[in-house]
Amino acid sequence: RVSTEDQRLDLQLDALKKAECVQIFKDVASGAKTDRNGLEEAINFLREGDTLVVWRLDRLGRSLRHLIEVINRLNNDNVYFKSLQENIDTNSPGGKLIFHVFAALAEFERDIIRERTLAGLISARSRGKIGGRPKIMDEKKIAMAKKLMEDHTNSISDICKNLGISRASLYRYLKE
Repeated sequence: RVSTEDQRLDLQLDALKKAECVQIFKDVASGAKTDRNGLEEAINFLREGDTLVVWRLDRLGRSLRHLIEVINRLNNDNVYFKSLQENIDTNSPGGKLIFHVFAALAEFERDIIRERTLAGLISARSRGKIGGRPKIMDEKKIAMAKKLMEDHTNSISDICKNLGISRASLYRYLKE
């Protein structure tokens, strides 16, 4: 994979040919993109016992989490994974160990993020901050909506248009 049309695949292609890869799939897409046809083609091409070979880990996954998802998907299909630059091969005990260390690090990272998020929410709540989407109607606007609703000459559409809210919001706030 290369990120732009300006970049060249030559270095990667040479390394993959030297590694005696039978079939080579290419992507010209940002690593951040989830839609990568070449990667999907490669995964669909692989059969049990095959090995997916990449030049470097960053050519396969957008993030550590995505990389682990892809390798788990391969593992579930009994397909091995090999990265030439990092010398990782899940067909060997050492390669499996490295992958499991990566998986543990990714899980650790998710846990740390979750803990930080919860700590931030608790801290904000202790200072009186309330999370979530801001309310679109205050007490004054709700009172106005009720007053407009009492006058049956006003249509619901007109009331919503005047208040700048949707029909669902109007009914939700009036219900409260």
